[in-house]
Amino acid sequence: MDRFDALQLFTRIVELGSFTEAAGMLDIPRATATHAIKELEKRLGARLLDRTTRQVRPTLDGQAFYERSKRVLAELEDAEASLSTHVANPRGILRLDLHGAHATMIILPRIGEFRERYPQIDVVISSGDRLVSLVKEGIDCVVRAGHPRDSSLVVRRLANLSEIICASPEYLVRHGAPAHPCELPEHQGIGFFSRGNDSRYPFTVIVDGQVRAFEARGWISVSDAECYTSAALAGCGLIQVPRFRLEEHLRAGRLVQVLPEWTCPELPVSALYPFHHQLSPRVRVFIDWARDIYREKFGDIGSGLERPSDPDAPIGYGLRS
Repeated sequence: MDRFDALQLFTRIVELGSFTEAAGMLDIPRATATHAIKELEKRLGARLLDRTTRQVRPTLDGQAFYERSKRVLAELEDAEASLSTHVANPRGILRLDLHGAHATMIILPRIGEFRERYPQIDVVISSGDRLVSLVKEGIDCVVRAGHPRDSSLVVRRLANLSEIICASPEYLVRHGAPAHPCELPEHQGIGFFSRGNDSRYPFTVIVDGQVRAFEARGWISVSDAECYTSAALAGCGLIQVPRFRLEEHLRAGRLVQVLPEWTCPELPVSALYPFHHQLSPRVRVFIDWARDIYREKFGDIGSGLERPSDPDAPIGYGLRS
């Protein structure tokens, strides 16, 4: 194993806290990883890692070497990327994590176009509402709605989504429809919460030019966007979601918009990726392509009021989107 590969391996072990996971991510045998680190420590004349049966941690020397190694690898990546950007056809594996609705309703229906344009890129997509660690899981880019707070990530806005509040006809027959946003607290609201944060998201409506938040009563809460919609279809209460997710239910009359005279704040959707001095060509072309298809579906990014950011929301949160 050459020095570059050894540095990559070492930094992965520190970040993942595991020889096995790092070896698996780099597609090498664990024994090879163990031998390479022993050779690296021998060459440097210092112990870099404290190994236990449960965890691997850097020593003081190892932590200092890790910080230097990250900078060296970043410079090497910059040098390679500066040449790669001139290649007409980027190649390699692009690992994405997309919120479920954005995967099934926006990206995947047109992913064949991306493949036709960039035939040398293989795409691996994971989806759902779960939290993800981009570095630990080796993910190149995620698409998320809301305002992630991880300052180590670069955020590229793709679109602003219009939202509506709605309920099933059965719910409205039993409880009636709110005539004004201030009546929302008197209604049953289906709670939505982010994993890692048990607080229910309030309904947000623009009233007199200001974004107002309204808490609603409710007996059921979920942490999955599909469950959120399903609970509304079952008559459990009001929900607030991007309109594009509900068009079919609205046309079929399974859900009915309430408070149509009021506007909900827009929900931003963005592509996020780890900070590097030079963006990977694979990620760059994906974001450019994704921005085009979001623009076709939702229009140019406007300057309307957005839902306020949640300071406690982690990177993976999907905000009912």
